[in-house]
Parts: sequence; structure tokens; C-alpha cells
Amino acid sequence: MFGSLAKNLFGSDNDRAVKKFAPQVAAINALEDECATLSDEVLGASFTDLRARVDQGETLDSLLPTAFARVREAAKRALGQRHYDVQLMGGIALHSGQISEMKTGEGKTLVATLAVFLNALHGKGVHVVTVNDYLASRDAGWMGRVYERLGMSVGCITGDLADDERRKAYRADVTYGTNNEFGFDYLRDNLKFRIEDMVQRGHHFAIVDEVDSILIDEARTPLIISGQAETKSDQYHVADKIIPGLVVEDYDLDEKGRTVSLSEAGIEHAEELLRDAGVMGDGTLYDIDNVGLLHHVNQALRAHKLFQRDTHYMVKNGQVVIIDEFTGRAMEGRRFSDGLHQAIEAREGLEIQPENQTVASVTFQNYFRMYGKLSGMTGTALTEAGEFSEIYKLDVTSIPTNVGVQRLDHDDEVYRTSAERDQAVIDLIADCRERGQPVLVGTVTIDKSEALSAQLKKLKVPHQVLNARFHAEEAQIIAEAGVPGAVTIATNMAGRGTDIQLGGNLDMRLDALSEDDDAGRKKVAEEVAERKSAALAAGGLYVIGTERHESRRIDNQLRGRTGRQGDPGASKFFLSLQDDLMRIFGSEKLDGMLQKLGLEEGEAIVHPWINKAVEKAQSKVEARNFEIRKQLLKFDDVMNDQRSVIFDQRKEIMTASDVQETVAEMRREAATQIVERAIPQGSFNDQWDATALKDDTARILGVEVPAEEWFAEDGVAETEIEERLTALADRHMAEKAVRIGPETMRMAEKSLLLQVLDQQWKEHLLSLDQLRQGISLRAYAQKDPLNEYKREAFAMFESLLAGLRETVTMVLAHVEVRQPEPAAEGPTGEAGPSPAPTAAAGAAPRRKVSRNEPCPCGSGKKYKHCCGRIV
Repeated sequence: MFGSLAKNLFGSDNDRAVKKFAPQVAAINALEDECATLSDEVLGASFTDLRARVDQGETLDSLLPTAFARVREAAKRALGQRHYDVQLMGGIALHSGQISEMKTGEGKTLVATLAVFLNALHGKGVHVVTVNDYLASRDAGWMGRVYERLGMSVGCITGDLADDERRKAYRADVTYGTNNEFGFDYLRDNLKFRIEDMVQRGHHFAIVDEVDSILIDEARTPLIISGQAETKSDQYHVADKIIPGLVVEDYDLDEKGRTVSLSEAGIEHAEELLRDAGVMGDGTLYDIDNVGLLHHVNQALRAHKLFQRDTHYMVKNGQVVIIDEFTGRAMEGRRFSDGLHQAIEAREGLEIQPENQTVASVTFQNYFRMYGKLSGMTGTALTEAGEFSEIYKLDVTSIPTNVGVQRLDHDDEVYRTSAERDQAVIDLIADCRERGQPVLVGTVTIDKSEALSAQLKKLKVPHQVLNARFHAEEAQIIAEAGVPGAVTIATNMAGRGTDIQLGGNLDMRLDALSEDDDAGRKKVAEEVAERKSAALAAGGLYVIGTERHESRRIDNQLRGRTGRQGDPGASKFFLSLQDDLMRIFGSEKLDGMLQKLGLEEGEAIVHPWINKAVEKAQSKVEARNFEIRKQLLKFDDVMNDQRSVIFDQRKEIMTASDVQETVAEMRREAATQIVERAIPQGSFNDQWDATALKDDTARILGVEVPAEEWFAEDGVAETEIEERLTALADRHMAEKAVRIGPETMRMAEKSLLLQVLDQQWKEHLLSLDQLRQGISLRAYAQKDPLNEYKREAFAMFESLLAGLRETVTMVLAHVEVRQPEPAAEGPTGEAGPSPAPTAAAGAAPRRKVSRNEPCPCGSGKKYKHCCGRIV
């Protein structure tokens, strides 16, 4: 009560933040007339002129009014669009490193041009991040006309670009692209072997469009570049066949936490079924020999009980394609990890794809925190303001609309069963069609969108369906969704970023006509205007939600499709007690209570209290999901620190002219480790292990030493032996460099150091992943899993560095460089291109070594796990 009273008296924090922008907006407006008199040539030199002033020491804040006024003038000339005052406020918020919350249809795409131009003056590039390739290409082309008027260059990153084209796009003053493309380019750059092959040039400033989708909804999904694992299992089908034989008592299903596990009775039953199938002998699933089988059974159980076709994934062209639960879009190329994807393929009777092993990974949370300055735009951020502040240090500012919102949001209607709810939805659709009011019906899954479509087909109600199956027709379906009487059933695909124009999309209709067809273009324009008037008279677009989503933001995005730029509109959500949100997170006693109160079939409860109760359930789910994301980030921060060290080290190696000193230091440290193993600290002379010293020196340093003679000398100390080893190894490598040529040796050192580092890092990622999976069990021993993970991960990182030193030293000690035979002359008499010298481990074996044979270097490992991985 007192809080609302204070807010009425003094205004909210947001009101005060917006008021602070007023003097800057006034300063920009004061320059408008002056900018209008500028010639195209002077306006076109704006970027060069203002950048020179930045180079001379002027700050961006002092240049803000001039820069924003120039951008506004360029937009008027290039697009015929003028930035409103509220859009200028949005641009100031973006420049200040904040999230600008702006309602649907308020022109966020145009707002971004203001902050982009100003921050590009540093000459370090600005990244504008969008949610898909279509929007990236559209916005780069559309807003590119504004930037070009100001003398800026524009780049766009899409999935089909080659490295040279990507490099050029990143060198532009502003670069548009998706979050996936930016993230994967960062990972790919850190797998390159030459600094000039890298495409990105740093992370200066980024504006993230639909920031809540990218930084919150996708935060739990890491970007992973993977290679094919060496092992392939044929046990997925075996595990899949026994799951239908399990009964409800055999597993514990937690729909809230989305977990499922075998009960004690279930373990015994599973073991019995596996024995009957002839794949398991005596013993239990927890025997060391059956651990792999247990893993497959657990993943098969998850595939059957937690994942539903056409809800979590769909089958397309013989492939399992994941569906994004927040956007409803198919995520081509993404796969569930840890064998779950293969388990789903087995369930669907598809060909099982090989397992993958992570080569490099990063979460969006850690990728975007690398930027020196970050800001974002969305229509729905305030509900997650706490998370943006805590994780990304970003404040949210809600920008007022240019014209007041005319949308009418009705109270939710709650029914006992989904059948009653569906009937109420169909009745409202029929009513809207009768009045000529366009309708957008939002469903949460493909399955539910198609079930509602089937019911409308029976009633012969014409409609369109938009889901991940029909994404190719998306633009056409959306273009016609605002026509009077149109009915569009859609998943969350029709939520974020979708612009439904009343009367139909005029630009799309005009694009289909010839530029010379003036009469046809005029007729289409008149037709669209007439349809728009009819749709407005009928009440604008009516948005119907058939279920509440776990996140309030997704519901608000759906509502936001109507009532754009002051147009009328309406929205209403229909719920049933059988909906997932109500069933899993609502009260179990609710159904019985409603029946006792005499709620009859087809009757609904409608009251503002119900809305508040549902929103309270949603906020609980959001808080729970935030805790999960926060906990995951704490674990990922450990890996992120190590990733930064490794990636920085790689860059140093690539930029160095040669790594001779680094390799020599590694060799000295490897010699120290050899001596420490053979001569334990504080041991007596007769406890020294001459055989170990001899063998390790031959294996790692590539030299033979008279260990027994050294140990027999009077008064010989460990330091002296260490010095002798180092001197022998240095002489051995110097002789090798003379033999094969110093330049070739330097090249081999650099190349092999990078290859070994990548291989060691890949194995380290696998070890960290395995550690992460079981670390939670430490809680049973009253230990904090996070602290335990940090401690063990640090120890593993130290062993990675020690292994790197030893492996690099060993490989270089045994490497021999073979110059290839001169290329035979072709028919034209010209010799073909001469390949670079190739490095091979071992002393150039006469026959090809099999991958599973012992390595010729004498390490005792298989060739494929030792020198064979370097070749």
C-alpha cells in the first residue's frame, strides 16, 4: 500500500530514468533544422568527421546529440522515416549499456541505428545480434541504406558465408548476424592455426535484439563444436526395446524437475528384461562391466518418458530435429548431448547417428559477457530485470509508447477439462469470423496446433496453420493474418518478432508486382487500405491463447502481436486444469474444490484473482528456472576461466614468430618431472630408480642415458642429473634442427604445439563433463558440489598443462620431417604445386603403423592415442 502511494507521489524508478533522457532529446531536436540543410555529401562524410573528433579526444557522450541528429536526418532521406522522441530515448538507453524495453511496433530496428552509429566511431566495430538469419539479412539491407548515407560500411553474417566473406563482414563498421553465428565464429577462430585465418576482430560493443530470448531462454544451451567420437555403441536399440516392458512402479517421474530414474524394483525388472534379451549375464547393472549399459537404459528411459514427438522434437527427412520450446522453431543441426539424441533416434526407429565428442564450447552467457559494452532491445524484459542485473549487470528501462496502447486484455477463462476449453476457443473463433475480425490463435506445441486445426476442419472453418513443419510459408501466412475474418493457428513461432499488419502486408503484395505497373500497384494499395479499415472496424486483431506458457514473457510476446502503434485489438487466454502449467505447478485440490462448488460442464471461472494466481505460478517457475541457470553458470564459470587461459595461450602461440623458447622451457620442465619420478623427494641413493629414469628419458626426451653409472657416482645430486638431462636433450634437438633446417624445425614446433594443445583441451573437456555429471553426489558426504568441482577441475587443469609439456617434448624429440617427392610434370609440362613438408612421429617407419598397435616411440600407449593423433 505504502509502496504504491510513494510511486504515485514520486514516480517509479523507471519514470525517473526516462526523465533523465529529456535534456538530451531536447538537444537532438534543436539540431534537426540544421541537419536538414546539410547536403548529401556533408551528411555522407558524417562518420569520417565525427570519428576524427573522437580520435582527437572528444567523448561519445559529448557527440551524442550531433550523432543522433545526423542519423535521424539520414533515416528521413533513406527510408522516409523519422525517429520519434521515444525512439531517441531508446537509443540513449542502448548507448548507456542498458536494455531498452519497447512495445511491439515501436520501431526497435530503427532505434538500433542511433547507438550503432555513435559507438562505431571508436573504429572497433559494432555487432547487432538477431534471432535468425532472415532478420539479420533483412535488417542489414533495410538499415544499411541509413548507414550508407552516413558513410559507414555494413556487413552481414549468414550461415552460407566462406571465411573470406566473414572476415570482410567483421571488418565493416557494423555487422549484423545471429547469436549462433557470432558464437560459433568465436569458437572456430580458436581452432585456427594462423592468426590471419581468424575472422573476428574483437568484442567491442553489441546490441542484442530480442535480448530476453538470447540471454535468458537460450542461456542454458551451450554452443558446442564437436568431432566424431572414437567409440560407437550398438546398445541404443537394446535399451530402447526394454523400456515398453517397464511399468509405472518401475520408475520415479518428476515432471516439475523434468527428471526420471529407475526405482529399486525398476532396476531389478530392467536387469531381468536385459537377461531375457541375452545382452547381460549374471551380476547387476551397477557392475563395472555394465556401466555403459546402465547409461543407455537411463537415456532410453528419458527419451520415452520426458520427450514427446511434435512437442520437444519432430521427425523430418529421417532425422530427429529439436523444437525450441520458447520460439516453436525447428533447430536444424542441433543435437541433444550425452547419448540422448541417439536414444530418441532408437525410439523413433531411425538410423542412429554417431556419438560426438566436444572439441570447443561456450555458453551464450559467457560469450556475451566478453563484450566491453553490451545492450539490448525487447518488448518483454521487466519481468526478468533481476536476472539481467545479476548475471549481465544490465539495467532495464521501459520506454513509453509513441501512441497509447489500445489493446484490451481480457481476464483468463479457466475450464475443468481441455475439451471444454477447446470448445470455448472454437466458439470465440466463430464469433470473430462472423464479425470479420482477424484471429491469431496461439498454441504451445505442434501437436496441439494440429489437433485444433483438425477440429476446425470438421466445422469447415477456413484457417492457416503456422508451426515448425510449415516454416517455409511463414512470411506468406503472416502477411495474410491481418485480413478481415482470417484465422491463423500458430505455435510460439508467431510470437517474437512477428509483425502482423491489419488488412495484409502491403509491401509484400507490391513486391509481387512490376515497378512499371502503376495501375496494379494503386489497386492493391486501395484494396489493402479498405481491408485495414474493415479490420479496424471489427476491433483489430484478436489474439487467443489456448494455454499459459511457463514464462510470462512468452505470453506477453503473443499478446504483443495486436494493438501495435495505437491500433485497437484484444487478447484472451483460455486455460484448463489439465494444462501442464496448472497440472504440474497448480494446486492439486483445485479440481475437487471446483466440483464441490458446483462448476458445471462448459462453465468457466473468470476473475482477476485467477489471473494473479496463474501469474504467481508462472513467477515461481521463472524463479526456479533462474536458479537453475544461475547454478549452471557457476559451474560454467570454472570452465570459462580455463577456456580463456587456453584460448589466450593459443593466440600468443599464433602471433609469435617462433615458439623455440616456449618449447625449450617445456623441455626443461619435462626433464625436471622425469627426475622427480625417478628420484622421490627425501629418498636415499639406493632408492633411486635408474630403470625409470632411463626409460622415461628415451621415451620423452629421445636420448639414451647411462642412468646406472650416474647414480653410482659419489656425491651426485638430483640437480646435477637434471642439468645433464637438459643439456643432452637440448643438444639432441639442436642437432635435429641442423639436420632438417632451422626454419622447418620452427614451423614444426609451432604446428605441433597447437595440435597437441587442441588434443589435450579436447580430452580435458570430456573429463570435465564426466566430473560435472557425478559431482552432485558429493552433497551426500556433506560437501559442497561446486567447491568440489572447482578443486578437482583446477587439479585436472594442472595435469593438462603437465601432460602438454610432456607430450610436446616427446613428439618433437621423435619427430622426423620427410620432404615429399617432387610432383610429376603434367601434360602441359608444368610441375604441380609443391606441398609443405609433413611431420611424422617416430623415425619414419618403413611400414604403416596400425592405429591400434603400440606406438613406435615406446610410450606403451596405442598409436592412435599417442603420436598417431598428431600425424
